[in-house]
Amino acid sequence: MNYNDLGLKIGLEIHQQLDTGKLFCRCPCIIKDEKPDFEVKRNLRVSASELGEFDPAALYELKKGKYFVYQGYNNINCLVELDELPPEELNKEALNIALQVALLLNAKPVDVVQFMRKIVIDGSNVSGFQRTALIAINGYIETSESRISIPTICLEEEAAKKVEDAEKYRVYNISRMGIPLIEIATGPEIKSPEGAKETAEKIGMVLRSVKGIKRGLGSIRQDINLSIKNTARVEIKGFQDLRSIPNVVEFEINRRLIVLNEGEKLEGEVRKAEPDFTTSFLRPMPGADRMYPETDVPLVYITKDILKKIELPKLLDEKVDDLEKIYGLQPEIAREIIKQNISFDHFVSQYRNLDPSFISRVLVEVPKEIKSRLKLDSDKLTEDSFHAVLEFINEGKINKEAAIDVLADLIRSGKINLDKYETISDEELEIEVRKIIDSNKGVSFGGLMGDVMEKFKGKVDGKKVAELIKKYME
Repeated sequence: MNYNDLGLKIGLEIHQQLDTGKLFCRCPCIIKDEKPDFEVKRNLRVSASELGEFDPAALYELKKGKYFVYQGYNNINCLVELDELPPEELNKEALNIALQVALLLNAKPVDVVQFMRKIVIDGSNVSGFQRTALIAINGYIETSESRISIPTICLEEEAAKKVEDAEKYRVYNISRMGIPLIEIATGPEIKSPEGAKETAEKIGMVLRSVKGIKRGLGSIRQDINLSIKNTARVEIKGFQDLRSIPNVVEFEINRRLIVLNEGEKLEGEVRKAEPDFTTSFLRPMPGADRMYPETDVPLVYITKDILKKIELPKLLDEKVDDLEKIYGLQPEIAREIIKQNISFDHFVSQYRNLDPSFISRVLVEVPKEIKSRLKLDSDKLTEDSFHAVLEFINEGKINKEAAIDVLADLIRSGKINLDKYETISDEELEIEVRKIIDSNKGVSFGGLMGDVMEKFKGKVDGKKVAELIKKYME
């Protein structure tokens, strides 16, 4: 498929939750799913703008005629979230994180932050609007395809979580509502499905480089805007896995081509990304002018002094490059170390008798092998577990080959039996290797290696065994 001939244009909207307090109250950013302490029933109505116009998405929701039930918790929700009190002072930590992200994305912070009210009457906001503010403009990020512009970076409130959607009502959990959310919007310069995935990965890497970013399922969402042949734009929501982006985009391109070939007109709409890589209709595309100033939140001035105090972290990609250059690690291993937030420099400096590549294998690959081959829960291993094993190997009390068995024992019993893995002397090893060779005439090198390693089960160094077998096979 020739995407240039189709006039394919793709842009991203990425929403990232922050792990601070909530944006306009001092409630914690804790999302609960248990039985609520209270419920509140509300009805929402749409009103016309100053020009007498109605937002099409708001009208679409209003016609459903539903009322809304909000479930909350006494220890993590307050009257601000129920729209019974005006918003408190803006969370300055959240603003600082948003500014860090903006600068890392080469964007220019605005001089004045003006929060706006975005009309939303699907019930996901108790007040009927979402507070959002422009933080920075004119950023960009480099990809293998091209430079992708980032026209806007915003700071806004997270919506409530939908719990139930019945014919006459909709139920929301408000524990999520009010969590600070960074919204990053790219320009429509992405020219392929794979390019959309790469751009999302690059922006995600920048976000994960900053402290105060919430992690885990549902903490980041990617929406895709696309159009072909200068037709109406479609917005696709609900991507849970970046790997699904190319497949869903391909489906939507083909779906739109079929509609055009049948002589029908493409309407602007919002669609949902389904698990089977298809899309389904959600609602009409909202109008562009559905925001007006939030008069309950004072203006925030971004001064030069504020910007000077912002300390930018090193990007995760730069940290990966450092591990590759300094310690000679493979890119995949280095990325996994950074992803798991392992203090690799500390491990290397503490165990100087061990090669960094071996340490990285114990920390990253051995737990995976324990899970896949031994069917044990390697998530039970703690940092202390790895320190204990590496300390014994560093001191020569056990061999490198025993690492996986020792860690497996720690999972099973929580103890290390050194007698079980105590190394044998070089002299004893040499005698045993000669015996095995003499009694297995004609056996291949690999077969002899297997026999020796099986007999001593982690008590010997595989490199030494190989050298001895080669010596006495000649």
